[in-house]
Amino acid sequence: MSAFISLKDVSVSFPIYGAGAASLKKTLAASVTGGRFGKETGVTVVQALSHINLELKAGDRLGLVGHNGAGKSTLLRTLAGVYEPTTGQFVRQGSVTSLIDPALGIEADATGMENIMLRGLVMGLSKREIDRLTPGIVEFSGLGEYINMPVRTYSTGMMMRLAFSISTSVQADILLMDEWLSVGDAEFTEKAERRMREVVSGSGILVLASHSLKLIAKECTKVIHLAHGSIVDTDVSIEKLLQDEQDAARP
Repeated sequence: MSAFISLKDVSVSFPIYGAGAASLKKTLAASVTGGRFGKETGVTVVQALSHINLELKAGDRLGLVGHNGAGKSTLLRTLAGVYEPTTGQFVRQGSVTSLIDPALGIEADATGMENIMLRGLVMGLSKREIDRLTPGIVEFSGLGEYINMPVRTYSTGMMMRLAFSISTSVQADILLMDEWLSVGDAEFTEKAERRMREVVSGSGILVLASHSLKLIAKECTKVIHLAHGSIVDTDVSIEKLLQDEQDAARP
């Protein structure tokens, strides 16, 4: 089965209840989402994505660029299935690995071992598959006896080791990334980087959102530009982006 993604006139909106008369709330929400506000039966609605048309097939490496709040993360979460389109048609074929926020869903009161099972089930794995993968996940994480302790006793670096080890334990057809993952543990960084390269090269489709144009140029073959939840350019020149970045950096 070849990896495939299709979005036809997809929009995503979020109702904000109780915010109709609160201009401060509107201002704060707009700064976070970058979306547009509207009214539906007296409820304030943030239009996070608006009329997105996109088609990706195996071999595509797509970069998402745009200012903070442009809709990049919302689009990634829609592709991952976290958000459902309010309108439009979304078709996705192939397994998905989401590195949007690897630590999302880690249960602090559960042990590392229990989190492996929980996250594996959320990723759509069977118990048998999780049991097969668990020894490799534990070894790669390097947590030793801490794997049987509650995650709330972990340092941030240890928690990220666990989350990263679980999230990258399965090679998926579609890889979704919000910036290049930095595990933040010097001892773990080198093998994590190798693992990342393996996961990226083995994926059928890569969708990467980043503020680093050098990273986009290195990893992606096509780029789309988002602004206020809409695609404003589907034929972005990577060379021009890099040149513009260099020009902006000159005194």
